[in-house]
Amino acid sequence: MKIATYNVNGLRPRISQYGSLRKLLDSLDSDIICLQETKLSRQELRADVVSADGYESFFSCTRSVEKGRTGYSGVVTFCKVQSAFSSNEVALPLDAEEGFTGVLENSRGFETRKHDFLARAEGLEEFDRDELLKIDSEGRCIITDHGHFVLFNIYGPRAACDDAERIEFKLSFYKILQKRWEALMLKERRIIVVGDFNIAPSSIDRCDAGPDFENNEFRSWFRSLLVESGGLFFDVFRAKHPERTEAYTCWSTNTGGEIFNFGSRIDHIIAAGSCLHENIDQEGHNFFSCHVQDCDILTQFKRCKPGAIPSYRWKGGKNIKMEGSDHAPVFMSLNDIPDIHQHNTPSLSTRYCPQVRGCQQTLVSMLSRRQSTEEIKVNEQSVTSLDEEIKVQNHELCIRSPNLDSTEMKKKLKKTQSSQLSLKSFFQSSTANKDVKSWTAGLSLNHTSNSVEGSETEILKSSRSEPDESLCESDACNSSQTDKSQSAQLEWQRIQQFMQSSIPVCKGHGEKCVSRVVKKAGPTFGRRFYVCARAEGPSSNPEANCGYFKWADSKTKRKQG
Repeated sequence: MKIATYNVNGLRPRISQYGSLRKLLDSLDSDIICLQETKLSRQELRADVVSADGYESFFSCTRSVEKGRTGYSGVVTFCKVQSAFSSNEVALPLDAEEGFTGVLENSRGFETRKHDFLARAEGLEEFDRDELLKIDSEGRCIITDHGHFVLFNIYGPRAACDDAERIEFKLSFYKILQKRWEALMLKERRIIVVGDFNIAPSSIDRCDAGPDFENNEFRSWFRSLLVESGGLFFDVFRAKHPERTEAYTCWSTNTGGEIFNFGSRIDHIIAAGSCLHENIDQEGHNFFSCHVQDCDILTQFKRCKPGAIPSYRWKGGKNIKMEGSDHAPVFMSLNDIPDIHQHNTPSLSTRYCPQVRGCQQTLVSMLSRRQSTEEIKVNEQSVTSLDEEIKVQNHELCIRSPNLDSTEMKKKLKKTQSSQLSLKSFFQSSTANKDVKSWTAGLSLNHTSNSVEGSETEILKSSRSEPDESLCESDACNSSQTDKSQSAQLEWQRIQQFMQSSIPVCKGHGEKCVSRVVKKAGPTFGRRFYVCARAEGPSSNPEANCGYFKWADSKTKRKQG
């Protein structure tokens, strides 16, 4: 069987990229597919993103709000099966759990009762319930029990070096997770952990690793898990390819790191436990040695192959569209994995999710409602435009007929407004416009016959002079607005030309830099700076980014100092 892990950087964009969820899953050609960073909330679970023929799915979604964001993480495990019921396939799990602490509501299924989530997971009794709930509320883990092994699909937290709060969260996340692994291994369970750990273990796993790179506490923790450090886990890829360099799974989206394969290996598969053979006492027998046939990075999923886009064309990413995730999948193939006893899909399967079932049953009605809504919006726009035209005409009428009886005017306006709200007017705006115009003309004639004595020439002159004055005023206003618009456009062009002439050139290539703005909180937040426009790469490569940097307001700052 084959297991794949893939940080999709948003499940919906990947589905759109491949045309359907089924096509995305089939492209990975695996029996168990673990995806991270789905960026879906529970409210967004719909059939088109969770259901595909031939697959059972198990989701974990964000339940908390971090810095005002929802749906910023999330994981899902898809299991390719012939049948979801009375199946003896290993790919179909015997049990499934959202999170790894045991305190999430409905963590075992969509139809479990509220008091069924009270117990902490075994081995986690020492931890406070609120702490466990906080760890599991970001949708970072799905556990599936496949009989021969327990599979953890995880999305490790990211923590910047100066973000003390997230560093503490990441430490707690892995500390509690390791306790859960240890509790399972005490029961002699085999464990496979896959996903985006957000940890590059060693210098060989990072493009720009410095001399102190491996002293990081998270890298030290990861290496402590491994067999070579006295732990119980195998880093499956590195154990299969111990000397391979530039084997990366993630690249920066902002610097064009994929062009020169300038990235890091943070997506992993680790495994621990005994083999399935009866002769388990024989030296060298373990799950990795006996059952792992191959493990590699699926580089064909990279958005950009080395050399496909020349570095000089990168220009800070402008006009370069790379479709796909900023990660590459990793797969592991297993052999000699026998079938297990017959069983049904666990209750955590999204086939039991009420939102998914409801969406599947009312898909046609949803489309019908959407079409009706669009028609209503169109009709509302027609009514709004008609209402505005009537108001304009009524205003003109008041100007032309200052002595019109106020009672008669109110009656006419009330009649117009009532007809405006009729269903017929929603679809016959042109007819209504004609009626309003004829009604306005009638009122004007009536006013003329009942006005004070005066010659017909004076009346005609009066009725003609006002529109002429209004027209002149309108023309003058339009002319003024046009002049202002042209002046603004010329001024903006002048500013752009000035900005272009003030953009510095990098020293490495003599090319214009690109400007960026500091988005990180701190004393330099909001400041603009310039950097080399080429894609990031090794410093030894003259075609790569030369590392040029300059503050946009550096001269001003020096003067103020």
